[in-house]
Amino acid sequence: MNAEVVSVGSEILAGQIADTNARFISEALASVGLPVTLHTAVGDDVGQIERALSAALARAGVVVVCGGLGPTHDDLTREGVAAATGRPLERDAGLLAALERRFARMGRTMSPSNRQQADVPAGAVSIENPAGTAPGIFLDADGRLVYVLPGVPAEMEAMMRGFVLPDLAVRTGGSPIVMRTLRTAGIPESDLADRLAGVIGANVGVYASEGEVRVCLTAPASEAGGLPALEREVRTRLGPLVYGDGDTTLERVVSDLLRQRGLRLAVAESLTGGMLASRIVSVPGASDILLAGYVAYSVEAKIRDLGVPVGVIDRHGLVSTETATAMALGARARAEADVALSTTGEAGPSPAEAEVGKVCVGLSWVGGEAAWTYRMGGGRATAGRGVNGREMIRRRTCTYALNQLRLWLLGEPG
Repeated sequence: MNAEVVSVGSEILAGQIADTNARFISEALASVGLPVTLHTAVGDDVGQIERALSAALARAGVVVVCGGLGPTHDDLTREGVAAATGRPLERDAGLLAALERRFARMGRTMSPSNRQQADVPAGAVSIENPAGTAPGIFLDADGRLVYVLPGVPAEMEAMMRGFVLPDLAVRTGGSPIVMRTLRTAGIPESDLADRLAGVIGANVGVYASEGEVRVCLTAPASEAGGLPALEREVRTRLGPLVYGDGDTTLERVVSDLLRQRGLRLAVAESLTGGMLASRIVSVPGASDILLAGYVAYSVEAKIRDLGVPVGVIDRHGLVSTETATAMALGARARAEADVALSTTGEAGPSPAEAEVGKVCVGLSWVGGEAAWTYRMGGGRATAGRGVNGREMIRRRTCTYALNQLRLWLLGEPG
């Protein structure tokens, strides 16, 4: 049996939000042995929802629909599901009473528009929502299993874990798929694939994102005994490029290494504009290791706040390893830190001093310094991308900077 995911929301089609729900649902369904073969996104339109769901039901034994279950006029998933399955909507008195009790517990009066959340297709079962007010819907449509969940990620995830996965495990008896993810930084996807030549196949895939590459190892539970050996082979080939596994983040790894060594950090940022410090601060306990962050975007700020010599900028330019090193030296001295990390570069969209995509990372520690230059495709790769191109460059720069600090902390050559 296979599965499909139908995501409902015009904001997804407009690119206003990323469809992270579909990814979570796919991984969750794989854990109970149900591979997802197709993701479909549709707008807030009854006809679109009906057509997408009808097509999915013709192909898949399980369909998970996500989004459009709220109380507003554009929450039309219930109507679309009813049309696709040929079942009229009925108001569930018990569900309505439960909604009223939930609002009463919150000390709120339920709006008349919330009453539509008690409407379900005839013969369907409501799915309790422990994290919100929008109930989910389950129905068996002539042997095809349909699960309809709200689009709020926390609510969807709670209902997947609390109802959908246990229900599917019982109904399908499928063999779960075991997954293992290794996270790497500091190597392009193509180069990593070359290192894993002969290993990449049905059980190993590589996926690049914002300066990192994930290596995903999968196997049916019945064959999972071979995964440890496969993981060892991948780790052996990649060495220190692997910084963690599962949901581990690069900033957490770096924070842990700094804490283990009793080192305190300062950061100096130009093009990343505080993004690097923000990633570090996102890890609980950041106050143990981060002393200060300086955003020195202008030439004047670099000279005044970080003490970058005018001569360094005049001779080498703002986007240079020399300026990046001077920024790191200045930040470390000003904060009285053990180590400092800096970023400078050209994020575009139009080139100023340097070509778009050229960035430099500097590192300073007691007794030494180092710096690196990266080129992210230049003007041709980012031309026309505007803000998206800028954000990609800035995010990748943060990843490269954190990874260089990680390698230094491990004693690895950068």
